[in-house]
Amino acid sequence: MLNNLTECEEGEGGANSQVVSTTCPAKKGDGNPKESSPFINSSDPEKSQQYDGKNMALFEEEMDTSPMVSSLLSSLANYSNLPQGSKEHEEAENNEGARKKPVQAPRMGTLMGVYLPCMQNILGVILFLRMTWMVGIGGVIEAFIIVLMCCSTTMLTAISMSAIATNGVVPAGGSYYMISRSLGPEFGGAVGICFYLGTTYAGAMYILGCIEILLIYIAPQAAIFKMEGLEGPEAEAAMLNNMRVYGSLVLTFMAIVVFVGVKYVNKLALVFLACVISSILAVYAGVIKTAIEPPVFPVCMLGNRTLIWKGFDVCAKVMERENATVTTKLWRLFCDSEFLNATCDTYFTNNNVTEIQGIPGVTSGILKENLFGNYLEKGVILQKNGLSSYDEPDAVPTNTNRYVVADITTFFTLLVGIYFPSVTGIMAGSNRSGDLRDAQKSIPIGTILAISTTSFIYMSSVVLFGSCIEGSVLRDKFGEAVRGNLVIGTLAWPSPWVIVFGSFFSTCGAGLQSLTGAPRLLQAIARDGIVPFLRIFGHGKANGEPTWALLLTAFICESGILIASLDSVAPILSMFFLMCYMFVNLACALQTLLRTPNWRPRFKFYHWALSFLGMSLCLSLMFICSWYYAIVAMVIASCIYKYIEFQGAEKEWGDGIRGLSLSAARYALMRLEEGPPHTKNWRPQILVLVSVDAEQNVEQPRLLSLTNQLKAGKGLTIVGTALAGTFLDNHPQAQQAEQKLMETEKVKGFCQVVVSSNIRDGTSHLVQASGLGGLQHNTVLVSWPRNWKQAEDHQLWRNFIELVRETTAASKALLVAKNISAFPSNGERFTEGHIDVWWIVHDGGMLMLLPFLLRQHKVWRKCKMRIFTVAQMDDNSIQMKKDLTTFLYHLRIDAQVEVVEMVSDISAYTYEKTLMMEQRSQILKQINLTKTEREREEQLIHDKSTNPPTPATPQSPAAEAETPSTVVQMTWTETKCDGEQAKPLGITTNEAIKDLFNMKPNQSNVRRMHTALRLNGEIVKKSQEAKLVLLNMPGPPRNRTGDENYMEFLEVLTEGINRVLLVRGGGREVITIYS
Repeated sequence: MLNNLTECEEGEGGANSQVVSTTCPAKKGDGNPKESSPFINSSDPEKSQQYDGKNMALFEEEMDTSPMVSSLLSSLANYSNLPQGSKEHEEAENNEGARKKPVQAPRMGTLMGVYLPCMQNILGVILFLRMTWMVGIGGVIEAFIIVLMCCSTTMLTAISMSAIATNGVVPAGGSYYMISRSLGPEFGGAVGICFYLGTTYAGAMYILGCIEILLIYIAPQAAIFKMEGLEGPEAEAAMLNNMRVYGSLVLTFMAIVVFVGVKYVNKLALVFLACVISSILAVYAGVIKTAIEPPVFPVCMLGNRTLIWKGFDVCAKVMERENATVTTKLWRLFCDSEFLNATCDTYFTNNNVTEIQGIPGVTSGILKENLFGNYLEKGVILQKNGLSSYDEPDAVPTNTNRYVVADITTFFTLLVGIYFPSVTGIMAGSNRSGDLRDAQKSIPIGTILAISTTSFIYMSSVVLFGSCIEGSVLRDKFGEAVRGNLVIGTLAWPSPWVIVFGSFFSTCGAGLQSLTGAPRLLQAIARDGIVPFLRIFGHGKANGEPTWALLLTAFICESGILIASLDSVAPILSMFFLMCYMFVNLACALQTLLRTPNWRPRFKFYHWALSFLGMSLCLSLMFICSWYYAIVAMVIASCIYKYIEFQGAEKEWGDGIRGLSLSAARYALMRLEEGPPHTKNWRPQILVLVSVDAEQNVEQPRLLSLTNQLKAGKGLTIVGTALAGTFLDNHPQAQQAEQKLMETEKVKGFCQVVVSSNIRDGTSHLVQASGLGGLQHNTVLVSWPRNWKQAEDHQLWRNFIELVRETTAASKALLVAKNISAFPSNGERFTEGHIDVWWIVHDGGMLMLLPFLLRQHKVWRKCKMRIFTVAQMDDNSIQMKKDLTTFLYHLRIDAQVEVVEMVSDISAYTYEKTLMMEQRSQILKQINLTKTEREREEQLIHDKSTNPPTPATPQSPAAEAETPSTVVQMTWTETKCDGEQAKPLGITTNEAIKDLFNMKPNQSNVRRMHTALRLNGEIVKKSQEAKLVLLNMPGPPRNRTGDENYMEFLEVLTEGINRVLLVRGGGREVITIYS
């Protein structure tokens, strides 16, 4: 038998395991089915053979939850659980209906996967259409500062992003995934949507740039709304309408291309990238050529004003032709006829026409003139410093449509807002993390190299543009002074058309990339389920294409196109990108400072100070660009944040905000430990003790409603309950109870469920151990035991009295709500009524503070407060009322005051009531014991005789109360011993019954019953209609043999009152008259 077993084991582990295993008998285990895989919920039968080895039999039962290391490493090495990217969509389209082949391991490296995509996304429309204008308006120095500031921001953000991206596997989703997993679903959702809006508006900006190149530089005759002969606002409106019409058409076409298939966009990506690179190389080649032979691009100046080179061919008023002086076409633009004696424009008559070189060249020294800014108001004519000009004082400029004028008012912050989109696109590499061979290596290197390269291009472009191009040409946004050529194109070699077509196709490609990426980002947010109303956008075509998200993206993009101005759209998307970058830096800084154990990025060249600097730069740039756009963007992000917080699905992603909350909580708890709170800071920190039924539902939900109403003091709430049994057997019930405790009445606080051998001990544990450090409860709220008089519930009132004793010993305040089912729910409102306080003894001010807190809640807000106090025979009731009124005035509490005088005569009814109470107690102990109780008593006697209690395991109060034969029946007084030793329980004789009915009431009990009856009578008379009565709760007897009488006294005291809250102070002042 042993040999057979050995052969079977060797066969299973050897090379011939498949052959030998067929001859081995099935093994009988312990009857528990084995998990086929070490991973939970896995049902792959092929993998089960990997874990059937007997070398780890000691850990065999833990395989369900704890996989073997070998299997874990194998699964991690073959990790391919990445969301579908564009490559998977393309494969799904090509293989519809066919069986999907296993996805090959990603093959892209740093160059193709990160560096070139980032280059393509960063270099774009702003470089070609606005860079020269920005240098001309702001000057080389200020433009260089803008470029340096923006590039520094993106470089610092890239450092932070590299640290986050190398801290584990980042699936496709890029910045949204990183931010949401680092800062939590609220921040992640808010910033993710902002990043989505930024990407969408970037698409609108690229499309507007594309249309601007088309209508101004390639095919001006294609304009639907003709601008010929229009001036000022009319010409501007016609241009904007053309942008809107063509922009909408191009957007529709691009959306259809994206809808048909991403593969076309991916195949054209390299073509668009080649256009960008060839355009930049053409610019650098043109700069080199200007040093040798500057290109001929003359600019015509009238005085010092720049003329639009359109409608004339010679830059002169007159010219010599066949020994005769004839006027030129330029003359006819400013004069009413072609003759020399024609009436001409005054400024045209008084100033000369000169022709200057638009591209003087890099060696011309023009850099000195372009160093400083020249900001313009809208409608101001572009002028060149150094040229003579004569203009009549107070003359209104005429023929302004002949001059190059500023189309917008310019200032430094406007330039920042327009330029910043040109440095965005640094997330392109992290967005492709699922397609990289080694993402943790490629993302930092590729992104930082791409930013370094583009930063060099931008900075060198600022200097080179200022060194090569005339200032008046630089300030000409649309190249009107150089025959309608693209200004940067005039510098290019071999032809301006290289830049024109290169920029046109690059903007088209960038627009397609935005319309491809934005819907996938929205789909990722929708599928995360953190924003409920976006869930519909998580659906798409069968291959995963985000159809609904693409539709929404097209609508939002259309809103940007309707703005129709590239200069107006650019600051909008700057806000959203800056907010995204700011939170990337915040995420890195938080993770670094909190030192979370999982923060182990492979990229080591980061520091929290750099992240904070990047975050500060982002925030500063937001307000520098446009303070009102910044506020709008923050409001949008805040609204999304609060929406996700209150309505969104709860997610636990191990985010940094949770770590920050933990650190802040730890710090606050350590501060709370320094000493007890001052009286002015005291507020009820409530431990609510509730009971649950068999389904773990709360039996007293109104107790939790009362807790909510008391929470106007913003204190701590702990909802606790005790379950009988052992923890191992009742752990599922405890977890279920924890879930249901806080769902009831939507209490904001904490819950604690204790499983103990009996309810009494569990409740004691809750009173002793709830809370943490200085954040512990100081008040216990419990409901009155309703059926305490029933013989089968005798343990109920014993537990209650022991709870009262324990709270007193622990210096905790105690609130006992009687008739809790009659208390209002949180949805009810009292439009009138009173909250009556019966102040019998001073308990630290709890009776004054609780009504004040209740009246802060909407349920009790309309109720008035009345305070009753009791005067003894030798008290001056009038003076008491005055003193109490003054005391309440100093406490800043508005309440009516009334002093009640008690009658001292003890009535016959009091004697009768007391006698009935004592007789009932004796009857319960001597007559009404059931057979089951007698058997339990006898078993307890037997257990005590065989297992005497040790000092280490004292008996519980309940056990002491049930000790049968040696109990001495004492009345509730310490000084008197009117009782006698009881006969053994279960032994009932006629003599005992006769003694019972002949007994006389104890005088101490008579006095207490008198107080309870008289006080109850006054309360019923004065507070019968009150919405709530608060009353001092007398303490329990120190001698436990009078516990039944104590419960009877409380019952008599509160009889006939609808809602009662018995209050027992914690032994300290909780309210003060001082500020």
